Amino acid sequence: MQHRNPIMVILLSIITFGIYCLVWYVTTKDQMNAKGAQIPTAWLLIIPLVNIWWLWKFCEGIELVTNKAMGTGVAFLLIFLLDLIGMAIVQSSLNKVAT
Repeated sequence: MQHRNPIMVILLSIITFGIYCLVWYVTTKDQMNAKGAQIPTAWLLIIPLVNIWWLWKFCEGIELVTNKAMGTGVAFLLIFLLDLIGMAIVQSSLNKVAT
Protein backbone atom coordinates (compact mmCIF):
# COMPACT_ATOMS: atom_id res chain seq x y z
CA MET A 1 0.00 0.00 0.00
CA GLN A 2 1.13 3.51 -0.72
CA HIS A 3 1.31 5.98 2.16
CA ARG A 4 -0.82 9.07 1.44
CA ASN A 5 -1.57 12.11 3.56
CA PRO A 6 -5.29 11.92 4.47
CA ILE A 7 -5.62 15.72 4.42
CA MET A 8 -4.21 15.79 0.88
CA VAL A 9 -6.83 13.22 -0.17
CA ILE A 10 -9.49 15.73 0.87
CA LEU A 11 -7.75 18.79 -0.58
CA LEU A 12 -6.90 17.20 -3.93
CA SER A 13 -10.46 15.92 -4.26
CA ILE A 14 -11.83 19.42 -3.71
CA ILE A 15 -9.27 21.13 -5.98
CA THR A 16 -9.88 18.68 -8.85
CA PHE A 17 -13.68 18.76 -8.41
CA GLY A 18 -13.83 15.08 -7.50
CA ILE A 19 -11.54 13.67 -10.16
CA TYR A 20 -8.92 12.75 -7.55
CA CYS A 21 -11.60 10.67 -5.78
CA LEU A 22 -11.75 8.42 -8.83
CA VAL A 23 -7.95 8.29 -9.05
CA TRP A 24 -7.79 7.37 -5.35
CA TYR A 25 -10.35 4.58 -5.78
CA VAL A 26 -8.58 3.10 -8.82
CA THR A 27 -5.05 3.23 -7.43
CA THR A 28 -6.09 2.00 -4.01
CA LYS A 29 -8.12 -0.82 -5.61
CA ASP A 30 -5.12 -1.91 -7.68
CA GLN A 31 -2.86 -1.91 -4.61
CA MET A 32 -5.39 -3.88 -2.55
CA ASN A 33 -5.87 -6.41 -5.37
CA ALA A 34 -2.10 -6.89 -5.39
CA LYS A 35 -2.38 -7.78 -1.68
CA GLY A 36 -5.02 -10.45 -2.35
CA ALA A 37 -8.32 -8.54 -2.43
CA GLN A 38 -10.81 -9.35 -5.18
CA ILE A 39 -12.24 -5.97 -6.15
CA PRO A 40 -13.79 -5.83 -9.64
CA THR A 41 -13.00 -3.22 -12.28
CA ALA A 42 -13.46 0.41 -11.28
CA TRP A 43 -15.53 1.02 -14.41
CA LEU A 44 -18.47 -0.19 -12.33
CA LEU A 45 -18.26 3.08 -10.38
CA ILE A 46 -20.07 4.91 -13.19
CA ILE A 47 -23.12 2.58 -13.22
CA PRO A 48 -25.87 3.69 -10.82
CA LEU A 49 -26.73 1.19 -8.05
CA VAL A 50 -23.94 -1.14 -9.22
CA ASN A 51 -21.52 1.43 -7.79
CA ILE A 52 -22.93 0.75 -4.32
CA TRP A 53 -22.16 -2.97 -4.72
CA TRP A 54 -18.68 -2.07 -6.02
CA LEU A 55 -18.10 0.16 -2.99
CA TRP A 56 -19.02 -2.77 -0.72
CA LYS A 57 -16.47 -4.98 -2.52
CA PHE A 58 -13.91 -2.18 -2.16
CA CYS A 59 -14.59 -2.07 1.57
CA GLU A 60 -14.19 -5.85 1.80
CA GLY A 61 -10.73 -5.29 0.35
CA ILE A 62 -10.04 -2.69 3.04
CA GLU A 63 -10.97 -5.21 5.73
CA LEU A 64 -8.67 -7.81 4.16
CA VAL A 65 -5.69 -5.49 3.74
CA THR A 66 -5.98 -3.97 7.23
CA ASN A 67 -6.28 -7.46 8.79
CA LYS A 68 -9.77 -6.59 10.10
CA ALA A 69 -8.55 -3.46 11.87
CA MET A 70 -11.27 -1.67 9.90
CA GLY A 71 -14.33 -3.75 9.15
CA THR A 72 -16.24 -3.81 5.87
CA GLY A 73 -19.34 -2.21 7.35
CA VAL A 74 -17.45 0.57 9.08
CA ALA A 75 -15.45 1.42 5.96
CA PHE A 76 -18.60 1.34 3.83
CA LEU A 77 -20.53 3.66 6.15
CA LEU A 78 -17.59 6.05 6.41
CA ILE A 79 -17.14 6.36 2.66
CA PHE A 80 -20.85 6.24 1.78
CA LEU A 81 -22.07 8.70 4.41
CA LEU A 82 -19.07 10.97 5.01
CA ASP A 83 -17.59 10.92 1.49
CA LEU A 84 -14.27 12.84 1.56
CA ILE A 85 -13.90 12.71 5.32
CA GLY A 86 -14.62 8.97 5.23
CA MET A 87 -12.02 8.51 2.50
CA ALA A 88 -9.46 10.32 4.67
CA ILE A 89 -10.26 8.11 7.67
CA VAL A 90 -9.96 4.99 5.52
CA GLN A 91 -6.67 6.26 4.09
CA SER A 92 -5.41 6.76 7.62
CA SER A 93 -6.17 3.09 8.36
CA LEU A 94 -4.49 2.02 5.12
CA ASN A 95 -1.42 4.08 6.05
CA LYS A 96 -0.97 1.90 9.14
CA VAL A 97 -0.36 -1.12 6.90
CA ALA A 98 1.56 0.75 4.18
CA THR A 99 5.00 -0.58 3.45
